Amino acid sequence: MSPTLCSTLHLLAAGHILPGVAEGDGREQKVWAREGTSAVLPCHLSPGKVWTSGKHLPDKTSVLWKRHGGSAHQEPHMVLQVGYSGLQKTMRLMRPRVSVQDSALRNGNFSLRISPVRSEDAGVYEAQVESNTGVRSCQVELGVITVTVSPPSPVVENEPVLLSCNSSHQASLVETRWFHNGHPVPTSRTFFSLHGTLSIARPARSDGGSWRCQLRYSDNEIISATYNLKILGFDGPTNPVVYAAAGSAADLPCTLSYLPSAFGINVVTAHWSHQAGGHLQDWSISPNLSGRSFPLHLPAVGRGDAGRYRCAISVGSRTMSRDVTLAVVTVTPSIQGAVSEGSHLLLTCSLTHLRGHERFQWKHLNSAPPSKLVVATSRNLEGHGSRMGPTLEIPRVSQQDTGTWECSVHGPEGRLGAVEYGLQITGAQISSPPTIFSGQVTFGLTLTLFLLLTVCVLALALQKRTRFPAFPALEGMVAVTVPKKKEMEENQNEKIQQTEC
Repeated sequence: MSPTLCSTLHLLAAGHILPGVAEGDGREQKVWAREGTSAVLPCHLSPGKVWTSGKHLPDKTSVLWKRHGGSAHQEPHMVLQVGYSGLQKTMRLMRPRVSVQDSALRNGNFSLRISPVRSEDAGVYEAQVESNTGVRSCQVELGVITVTVSPPSPVVENEPVLLSCNSSHQASLVETRWFHNGHPVPTSRTFFSLHGTLSIARPARSDGGSWRCQLRYSDNEIISATYNLKILGFDGPTNPVVYAAAGSAADLPCTLSYLPSAFGINVVTAHWSHQAGGHLQDWSISPNLSGRSFPLHLPAVGRGDAGRYRCAISVGSRTMSRDVTLAVVTVTPSIQGAVSEGSHLLLTCSLTHLRGHERFQWKHLNSAPPSKLVVATSRNLEGHGSRMGPTLEIPRVSQQDTGTWECSVHGPEGRLGAVEYGLQITGAQISSPPTIFSGQVTFGLTLTLFLLLTVCVLALALQKRTRFPAFPALEGMVAVTVPKKKEMEENQNEKIQQTEC
């Protein structure tokens, strides 16, 4: 082989090589394969070199594949033999990993397939095809490049991992380069390469994908292989926060990035824990071998349930965990219970585990026109003995304020959560609108006062009429006769006095 020959191989985890063709003229071909994949050692003999007439090979055609070991000077030994009758003999150490492409040996394709390739398979292979016209041979050298991951699969997120790359090439290794998704990987605190080994200190899910190692040797041969790295982690953001209204249900997510079965793992357990009030709460989640989600369902949450929860999943012999924060949204009124009409009311919306960028918005869900919507901004309530928080102030509560008020929490990513508060006002009638009710009361009071005034006027008029008789002439006669009677009485009294004298 020429020392300047450059063989470059790109492999996928589930792929195989499509090498060059050996025409059976004794020239040695070289095929590179990554350990764990498939390799095809080519041997195609043209019809003119094997048979003289016809479209198929003669019936008496056999092929023998031999291996010369790691060095061409070693004694060759049989790998696979296919006789005239189709009977096959296979080397015990390579059974059943080897086969010929055309088992009937009728089309001139005597290529040897090895799957999967092992590092000890490296060496020189020779095929001898025997027919009526003689014996022809193909010679192919198989080189094996090995990419190993430590610790073995699965690679867990945030746990250190080593990628090693080496080959069976006999020359001295001069340089090793690594590429991630086609881009060179520079040396940093996260990635460090030394003697064909790449160290990843804290692998993240973004570090998964195609990794290619390129080996350059002293004879200027360059070999490369690609490895598809899968990193087992959790879906979603790194520190998820779930927002829930007080009294409502909440579901805390815990979803793996891959199915455990993709790594050949069938034993998976999960449990949740939460530190609340000095007590540790635990929940065991039933195994889910067909899925990758292990959520925790809380039927009704309160402020005491807020805090950090931990989901721990055991995948085989590895354990990985994720923290999920539950934030509870509550509304605290300044007046408990039913509120009297005309009262001064404050509704304070509070959120556990504030991150500093939340916005709060109040909305009256029962108000008909959009113009009636009330938006409240944060208000400092230090003078009222309350904690600082987004507050809705209603100076004088009226019947129009009755119903459901919603406090929603918003962040840079959009709406985070909401809580509702039902405002009940003393004396409110739900069957008729409050404005109509007030008008009816005013009209009734006015009508009652008018009737009472009318009755009083009539009563005074009747009383005055009873004091004057119906015959005013008789009243005059009485008034005239009364004085005459007095004069007669006075004269009579005088006569009596004179008589006594």
